[in-house]
Amino acid sequence: MDDITALILDDHAAFRRGFARLDDADDPRGQAAVWEPLARHLEIHAEAEEAILYPHLIRRGGPDADDETEDALRDHNKIRDAIAESRRHDTGSDAWWRAVWVARRENSEHLAEEEDEALPDFRGHASDELRAELAVQWLAFYAEHPGGRGLRVTDKDPEKFVEDNS
Repeated sequence: MDDITALILDDHAAFRRGFARLDDADDPRGQAAVWEPLARHLEIHAEAEEAILYPHLIRRGGPDADDETEDALRDHNKIRDAIAESRRHDTGSDAWWRAVWVARRENSEHLAEEEDEALPDFRGHASDELRAELAVQWLAFYAEHPGGRGLRVTDKDPEKFVEDNS
């Protein structure tokens, strides 16, 4: 039986590997070959978490669930903004690298916070059945949006998100 938190952690591992591959890409063609799919995966992942995980964390999590959710959405917004900034520059340029490094730094901080706070909170308050049900929804989300198709990737207001999902 799949568990949504395990699927999320699988994505987190893929992000870490993707950024490590980017370290080894030494020309713009190779950098684009690594960055574009990685950036798109980061965007899809954030949208999936916002559609599936965080609404349930708000309703079922512990006393810090609202704050954890708001913090995660602020992180997602920073990552999305850095990705958008990278797309405004030539791959491999100094400006492109600055944007990519912002995305990397924000993502690294986000993964650590999520893995240390939000995911343990969710695991501690969600039943095994719910975690398995949400894993199916997670997999379906990715299947329904291959390569991000049909997704409208946008920043979200963290406070409004919590209010709307409470």
